[in-house]
Amino acid sequence: MKKTLTKSQMTKRLVISAMFIAISIVLNEITPIKLPVGGSVTPFSMVPLALLGWHYGLSWGLTCGATMGVLDMIIGGLDNFSYVAGIPAYLTLFFLDYFVAYGIMGVSGMFKGKLKNNSVALALGAGIACVLRLLCHFITGVTIWADYAEGFTEVWIGSLSYNASYMVPEIIITVVGVLAISNIKPIMKGISD
Repeated sequence: MKKTLTKSQMTKRLVISAMFIAISIVLNEITPIKLPVGGSVTPFSMVPLALLGWHYGLSWGLTCGATMGVLDMIIGGLDNFSYVAGIPAYLTLFFLDYFVAYGIMGVSGMFKGKLKNNSVALALGAGIACVLRLLCHFITGVTIWADYAEGFTEVWIGSLSYNASYMVPEIIITVVGVLAISNIKPIMKGISD
């Protein structure tokens, strides 16, 4: 049975979500490593999204992540659209590289209540969410760059190696970040409804 939130609980949830999305955007913008045609290694930018998915559940987490993705596209990702041609490529880039790829961080809470150790459950959920994000970027790369590659294998290897070059470090950073924050009780308690 789903719990109905009071007005004050909903207000708190909205404020925390807005703050966490803003923190995620700021961390995403101060990236030390930015790749030439999209993608970057950031200082813990996925951690706030993982925490929202953990604390507030799948649908809320998906919505917050997708919101972050759209804002990221508007703030810094519009340049990536100059590399693609045609409506299908534009739609693929928007949906898979921004809307779905960031929205998928909402699944970070998938192991909440299923494992004895909440820190491990959060880290595992966030790690899987990041791997799913990598998959979204990989599919986008295969779809968009297929016309430029010489063969089937080349485009798959190219997309995987390019996207893994920033997403593998991003996965590690996110898992380390959620493990560190999950052990700070006042933060974890303060986020909850």
